[in-house]
Amino acid sequence: MRFRVKLILLGCVAGLNASPAVAQPDCPHGALDTRYCDRDGDMVADAPTDAKQFIDPDTLIFSYTPIEDPAVYASVWENFITRLEILTGKKVKFFQVQSNAAQFEALRSGRLHVTSTNTGGVPVAVNCTGFVPFAMMSSPDTPYASHTEIIVPNQSEIRAVQDLRGRTIAFTSPTSNSGYKTPIYLLEKDFGLKVDVDYKSTFSGKHDNSILGVVNGDYEAAAVADVVLAPMAARKVFDPAQIRSIYRSGSFPTTGYGYAHNLAPALVAKIRQAFLTYQIAADANLSPEFPAQTKFIPISYKQDWQVVRQVDAATGVKYDCK
Repeated sequence: MRFRVKLILLGCVAGLNASPAVAQPDCPHGALDTRYCDRDGDMVADAPTDAKQFIDPDTLIFSYTPIEDPAVYASVWENFITRLEILTGKKVKFFQVQSNAAQFEALRSGRLHVTSTNTGGVPVAVNCTGFVPFAMMSSPDTPYASHTEIIVPNQSEIRAVQDLRGRTIAFTSPTSNSGYKTPIYLLEKDFGLKVDVDYKSTFSGKHDNSILGVVNGDYEAAAVADVVLAPMAARKVFDPAQIRSIYRSGSFPTTGYGYAHNLAPALVAKIRQAFLTYQIAADANLSPEFPAQTKFIPISYKQDWQVVRQVDAATGVKYDCK
């Protein structure tokens, strides 16, 4: 089973001019782009060995993973940003990133310093931009997990996964784990349904677009992340009675939080402290958005994203960092 998915990091995104790539030939790279080194084998970019390559900006640029309207999350993260400013002693500006491509290019070009990215986007960000994920949300007992759900309009004749044969499924984007890579993999592996053979595919661009497309009857079915679906329902963006879930996958790691690999070490220590000591449950803005999550916990990209990389390998995903 091989799905050829070519993921290309754009060399230039409007308003974000990329700095020239500088290859690092005298170090092991692993799966990383040649401008990054992985001497310790943890699969993420090492910090520079030359102190002159560290950056210590006066203003930190922070963004949340691009789902729904980015403006919604400016207020959600307001209290955390204040905490980050206090601990780092720097001004922190929220960047309303519109797409993964814009987010990744901002990271790669040094215009974005602290961010989070979705499950499927983490390997792209790690390999192509020097993103170093170190934290994720967690409840008191278990890490925050993501699942793929396949939803249909409530009145649809589609009652089970096999009913998707001959239909069109809306996916989010080729970089999305829950919105594309995992569902096409599992639909073939577990149900014998091959993408663009046994069912047609289309892309909506974002999870919220897919969800609202099903709600409004624009899509026959859509594969979406439950971690997007549930908050939208809680905010009454749509009536849950308008849709029906016909499939739910096993769990995957969810949004990874991290920083640019070349931030000054003292600054990195303060950023890590800001996340790993933050009490989500005490934040009046953040806790309603993530009601079951109480804190951030440390993660290992090498260990925690192994299942995601396995799906990528099985579906033929290649990271072309251009």
